[in-house]
Amino acid sequence: MDNQENSLKSPPKNIWFLDDYPPFTGEGRQPVDASGYHRSSPEDAIVIDNGTSTVRAGWSFDKDPRLSLDPVMARYKDRKLNRMFQFVGADVYADGTARGQAKNIYEPGTNIVNNWDVQEGVLDYIFIKLGINGRDGAIDRPIVMTEPMANLVYSRRVMSEILFELYGVPSAAYGIDSLFSYNYNNGRTGLVVSSSYTSTHLVPVIDSKPVLSKASRLNWGRSQSAEHLLALMKAKYPTFPGKLNEYQMEQLVREHCYVSQDYEQEMSKYLDWTGLEDRDVVIQRPFTEAVVVEKSEEELAKVAERKRQNGLRLQAQSAKMRLDKLIRKEQDLEYYRDLQQRVAVMTKKDAKAVLEADDFDTEAQLERKIKDYEASIRKARHKDVGDIEEEAEVPVTYPLLDTPDAQLDEEGLKQKRQQRLLKANHDARARAKAEKEREKARVAEIERLDNEKRENDLEGWLQERRIARQAAIQRIKDRDRLKADLGNRKSLASQIRMKNIANLASDNPTKKRRRGNDDDTFGADDADWGIYRSIATGDGSDDDDEEDLDAGLKAIEAQLLAHDPNFTEHSTRDAQQDWTKSLLHAFQHGPWAFDKESVRDAHQLHLNVERIRVPEVVFQPSLAGLDQAGLVEIASGILTQRLAHSPHQPQVLRDIFLTGGNTLFRGFEERLRDELVAVLPAGAPLGVRRAQNPVADAWRGAARWAAGDGAKRAFVSRAEWLEKGGDYIKEHDLGNAYAS
Repeated sequence: MDNQENSLKSPPKNIWFLDDYPPFTGEGRQPVDASGYHRSSPEDAIVIDNGTSTVRAGWSFDKDPRLSLDPVMARYKDRKLNRMFQFVGADVYADGTARGQAKNIYEPGTNIVNNWDVQEGVLDYIFIKLGINGRDGAIDRPIVMTEPMANLVYSRRVMSEILFELYGVPSAAYGIDSLFSYNYNNGRTGLVVSSSYTSTHLVPVIDSKPVLSKASRLNWGRSQSAEHLLALMKAKYPTFPGKLNEYQMEQLVREHCYVSQDYEQEMSKYLDWTGLEDRDVVIQRPFTEAVVVEKSEEELAKVAERKRQNGLRLQAQSAKMRLDKLIRKEQDLEYYRDLQQRVAVMTKKDAKAVLEADDFDTEAQLERKIKDYEASIRKARHKDVGDIEEEAEVPVTYPLLDTPDAQLDEEGLKQKRQQRLLKANHDARARAKAEKEREKARVAEIERLDNEKRENDLEGWLQERRIARQAAIQRIKDRDRLKADLGNRKSLASQIRMKNIANLASDNPTKKRRRGNDDDTFGADDADWGIYRSIATGDGSDDDDEEDLDAGLKAIEAQLLAHDPNFTEHSTRDAQQDWTKSLLHAFQHGPWAFDKESVRDAHQLHLNVERIRVPEVVFQPSLAGLDQAGLVEIASGILTQRLAHSPHQPQVLRDIFLTGGNTLFRGFEERLRDELVAVLPAGAPLGVRRAQNPVADAWRGAARWAAGDGAKRAFVSRAEWLEKGGDYIKEHDLGNAYAS
């Protein structure tokens, strides 16, 4: 996102809500419609579009299907009533128990019938609702049923067995749904592009006859789009508190996704701040807002005063603890300095014995210890004690300190101890004040030298500041990353910390006095002391060098703002961390602020780049990890290679026919036309059209075909089925070819 200042957006105008499951429409309560059966003759057929998304049924003389239902069924036994219940279609969603027992005719992602008991239940439902009352319960009308392209012989054999043996139908015929749709839309020669619920097929048709040997299939449809979107949303919101399912994703795909005309260009600018509020779709999931008890102004004032008093008390306690710690450090420093002086005049043997008694191996270690204490005390004086306002100097005397204890009674000894403590406190403040003055002088000298360098070599000085700024930013990032990793017990940093703690807590302590090969040389290298920093995770456990990283970074940025004309307020780290300029924030939360404490915000989903990414898979299957050619590549291969020597190629080019629910995306037709124009020879005649109703025209085409005279020769009678076997079919222009 750009570095320009982004203005805050007004709240979203539209917020969308999702149903967890398909709504209950009450279809099961509708009366049986037997008018069609009474009107029909023995030659009129029952037409069933056995789709993977929706099953449609009606009579061959109907203009539209009388029934539309989901291909699902649920059957369970009610223990209280001791009755078996069966629900079909949308009725499944009327009851929670039934919804949990629901099964589909098809396995997920396929268009081959797999659950035959569910198929039987759906057929029962259809025949009951159509009011069919044949002799002895048989179905005394012909059946026309759609089937997938290149349907398995086994699947067709079982379906025929159900129709002829179970229902006793007089005859049956099968056809391909996309070819029925093409025929209904008066197609004769062209390329049928059928992108439906589970797959996409491309079938060339010449003189109303499908050339199935040159057809191709892409394993992508509406159901795979919903699965892909579900995976994307789970990756986008890994800690989302609500439950997401494929039906919800189907709603989002159907209502909000569209095909981009230039995917790469649009995707590169999709999260730009300008217009993002129009491209980002906000989905609100159900949530329960925490009840907050409102307090009166008087109660709020009391709470604020209580917090202020507690803060002052904690500040006083903290100041006293810091002062006590400083005094102890100064006492330890004096002890080590005295030790250093004593060791300097001793023999090597005596010096080594004295050093080992204080856990030092060499004088170098003692010297490093003294330097560490001096640096720590200097910093503590400047940061804590030095900032305390000094009261007016009042001569203070401590007369009892020079008086021997033997000359004092119990009360005098008590006062002497108090005077000793007061003197130590006074001396610490005096030393801190002196140290502060020295520090001011040192800082002033450094600033003078820095100013001289800036005046003599401005470009070199600016380059040093830029390098120092990047180094400070990197250290801050490393610190924050380490804190985040330590919060995750499975991270590498957390595991290393636990390993270090385990090693330090070993049950095999070393000897206090080490001799010979027992010396572990710990502390010989300054890096050895880093072990204590690596295991510390408390609030005050950060390394001293990192405590002022933020202040140091701001000081460097202030210098750059004052002297670098190319460094502006938008270049500072605070400005760059502004959520309005964060690409990740725009991706997850759109152009609106996100409150981590808000339950409402935590239950929101934002659909933006997914709106074009999900439909794009049919053109670029690699986006979803599918190792297949895209729709345009397959179509161009059929048109320019498989039909290259066909005299009907120009007619096929003039009629690229789109059918199936997955072609309903806005921009699908235009995108396919534009990309085919780009890959086909210049001047090639090209026509792309969509079915009148890409979803329902398959059933309408089957009904019109069943009512025509040509369909009579395609029906297989029950007698023929018994005589010639379950694999026997009659080939026709709108069905599959026989495969042995």
